[in-house]
Formats: sequence, C-alpha cells, structure tokens
Amino acid sequence: MKLDIPAGDFDAYIFDLDGTLVDSMPLHYRAWDAAMREFGLREKLDENLFYSLGGVNTQGVAITFGERYGLALDPEKVMHVKEALYLKLVPEIKRIEPVVDFAERVAKTRPVAIATGGLIDIAGPAIKAAGLDAIFKIVVTPADVAPGRGKPRPDMFELAAKRCGVNPKNCLVFEDAAPGIQAAIAAGMKVVHVPSRATRGASESASESE
Repeated sequence: MKLDIPAGDFDAYIFDLDGTLVDSMPLHYRAWDAAMREFGLREKLDENLFYSLGGVNTQGVAITFGERYGLALDPEKVMHVKEALYLKLVPEIKRIEPVVDFAERVAKTRPVAIATGGLIDIAGPAIKAAGLDAIFKIVVTPADVAPGRGKPRPDMFELAAKRCGVNPKNCLVFEDAAPGIQAAIAAGMKVVHVPSRATRGASESASESE
C-alpha cells in the first residue's frame, strides 16, 4: 500500500479506525452475516452490498439489509447482536501496517488521535487488540458530539483537534471511507485517502459514519 502524504508539517494527525488503522471490515462482514441469519436470513449476506454501505451507521445498515431481504427487523436488536458477534472476532483483528507505522513515527513528536464512527465499547477492544492503545491516548466517537453530528459532519474531527490542542486547519487526517473524507474536508483539514475495499464500494451518500 502506498500512501499519498502531502508535503509539509502538521500540528496533529487524526486517524479513522476501521479500514484505516485496522483491517476490521472482513470481521464486521462475518458478524453481520451471522447476525442476519439469527434474524431470518436464509442465504449468504451479499458481501458487495455490505461494502457499499461503508460509512453508514450500524442501525442504518440493519434497515438496509431488512429492506433488501424482506425481513421485518428491529434495528436496535440487530445492532446489539451484531456487535456482540463482532467482539468475539476482535482477537483476530489485523493492523494496516503502513498507516500504523506512520502513526508511530509522527506520534513521537506530534499529537495523534483516533476519530471513529464506532462507539467506544466496540472501538476500544479493537484498539487494544491491535496494540494501538500505546500510541493513541485521544479517541473521539459519535458519543462525544451532539446526536446526528457524526461523520460526514466535521464535529468529530474538530473535537479531536481541540483535544490535541491545535487548530483544525493544521491537521492531517487518514480516512478510507467517503463520509469520513467529507467530514475532514468540512473541518478544513487535509486528507490522506487510505485505499481499501470499503472505499472502492463506499456509498457517496452523506450518511453518518458507523
């Protein structure tokens, strides 16, 4: 993987988690497939459909799957089952080494933060399993901003910059999905696009990040 990092010095570096620092999307897919089967799915979950929903929040994904397969679902119940299944898979998580290597280098001289669309009870175990807790002391989730103000809105990145003690315009963001890229640009930050399957199939809609 080659990262197109812009020239210049930045006051802080902010990273998305899923698909950016950790290769967790295949684990999310397996959890979704198993969860949907518990709620009546009688075939393999469409993997391309799953990846096309990159950046959509968990309940929104459940609604889309229910509509696609003609299942009457309670998105809240599906979300809890899916997340419990995902947590069982977290020990298998793998780091995206080029991004983590860069984060380790810049963390020696600059503040670094994670801005993830996942809530801390899901993101926290993944961060720890990947050994990222030694690098990142600042983690921002949708729970830290007003309801409905997650990605693609800029609030999470602006808060991450504030917690780093820097001007948002002097931050560099690493993101793989369209909503996160939109959020970073809205915050006035430069962005490094981390290529992933999630990005190639990501919806360009302005949905709140997972």
